Amino acid sequence: MNSKTVSPENPEGSGNFIHTMIEEDLAPGGRFEGQAVHTRFPPEPNGYLHIGHAKAICVDFGTAEKFGGLCNLRMDDTNPTKENVEYVDAIKRDIKWLGFSWGDRFHYASDYFPKMYALAEDLIRCGLAYVCELTPEQLHEYRGDLTHPARSPYRDRPAEESLDLFHRMKAGEFEDGRMTLRAKIDLASGNFNLRDPVLYRINHMPHHRTGTTWCIYPMYDFAHPIEDALEGITHSLCSLEFEDHRPLYDWVISHVNLPSKPRQIEFARLNINNTVMSKRKLRDLVEKGIVSGWDDPRMPTLCGLRRRGYTPASIRNFCERIGVAKVNSTVDSAFLEHCLREDLNGKARRAMAILNPIKLVLTNYPADKTETFQLENNPEKPEDGTHPVSFSRELWIERGDFMEVPVKKYFRLFPGNEVRLKAAYIIKCTGCEKDADGNVTTVYAEYDPSTRGGNTPDGRKVRSTVSWVDARAAAEAEIRLYDCLFAVPDPEAGNYLDELNPDSLKVLKGCKVEPWLTEAKVGEPLQFLRQGYFCADCRDSSPEHPVFNRSVSLKDSFKKK
Repeated sequence: MNSKTVSPENPEGSGNFIHTMIEEDLAPGGRFEGQAVHTRFPPEPNGYLHIGHAKAICVDFGTAEKFGGLCNLRMDDTNPTKENVEYVDAIKRDIKWLGFSWGDRFHYASDYFPKMYALAEDLIRCGLAYVCELTPEQLHEYRGDLTHPARSPYRDRPAEESLDLFHRMKAGEFEDGRMTLRAKIDLASGNFNLRDPVLYRINHMPHHRTGTTWCIYPMYDFAHPIEDALEGITHSLCSLEFEDHRPLYDWVISHVNLPSKPRQIEFARLNINNTVMSKRKLRDLVEKGIVSGWDDPRMPTLCGLRRRGYTPASIRNFCERIGVAKVNSTVDSAFLEHCLREDLNGKARRAMAILNPIKLVLTNYPADKTETFQLENNPEKPEDGTHPVSFSRELWIERGDFMEVPVKKYFRLFPGNEVRLKAAYIIKCTGCEKDADGNVTTVYAEYDPSTRGGNTPDGRKVRSTVSWVDARAAAEAEIRLYDCLFAVPDPEAGNYLDELNPDSLKVLKGCKVEPWLTEAKVGEPLQFLRQGYFCADCRDSSPEHPVFNRSVSLKDSFKKK
């Protein structure tokens, strides 16, 4: 299948083919003329939602919103093997966080188990389904190929016998894998999904809702169209891998007695470089301890992105701008970061933080003096005002803001050079102090009292501005810097566990921050000047030990592309 890379310069959102198809269905003479659009989002509760699900959520709920319709939330809990109520709660929380509501239309696939079972019995009685005793290995062996049809020695089993065996399967008489219920469609079909697909299989694992009431469970291809029809869904929007399953969806709708006939429409799923989108692989990362949990800020899960500092608006904007297409696309992760920067730039409160501190001493500043300067909370929104920052003789600056022997085009602190301390004074570097190993421990400078507020009354040019934190007032913080979890664009091309980025997390301790940041609220976006956008960690941060996650750097590599 073809694929392409999506960017803001190459948007897919200009023409949404799903909306066009729905408009045709609603037009006079259309399939759903006079009906309200009704969609659904049907996640399997076997893991946490990720950014790929966010696209599906925006498509399902957004389409319903556009047409003034409804969208259901339905847990596809037809496989008890990996399902858990923890995931159900997390899914609800993430959808609400994105800003969507399902009202009172919350369902479980397991709500319909009795009805599905009865409909399967009807298919058997009509000669359209039969109990097959082929093992999973034999099913694969007998499936045939493009020039040979599939086979089953049980296809002509009498309906009464199949019905009896099906009842006994439900009663728990047979072990897992012993028997299946299969639809009788076309063993020679070029679409292998129609070669008498399995409708029910035996699984004695207890279900998270029904316990041990059932030991046979419907396959998704059988359950999905029934659930849609029973809920009155008009348009069943699916990812592209279900395109080849649509004939089976339509077969079930046509051959089972149902109150409505939904239409399935497929769209391309979301892929982002330098990550994986498989819940199985994400669960692997969690269970193997490679990440700290589903909400590790390096994970593409919505809870991980939320903990890192991503906003609902940035994710919805991202999903809107990559659009809806019929072709699989790979989106540059830099575009997701670009959308976050756009959102945070107008929201984030500014502050000064020093990640790799070195002491700066202003030798001509009075040792007992402290004064206050005002720092803008957000230059993009002057109405947000300013906040005070204290200033004294000893300050913390970034180690990278000093070079004893500067390289070419280095305009920050070096002996004899002037810089502007943000919102404070212009200073001139006079030298430094080193330890026994030759490492710089202290930088010395003199300040110009006539330049209060960073002004230059004499008009002289100063080419660099340096951030700082008052050493007397500074609080210590831990700061975590994140990068892509995988070092290669397509980690799934090989063994993804061999492609991990060893620098995906850097933990910096002993960072110096403005004292009010110890009380920063979880979820409050912050811009540390010249460092990036940050937020307080929702798990580990406290006033006694503030911890900040870098949401995204200030440098926007996507704009350059």
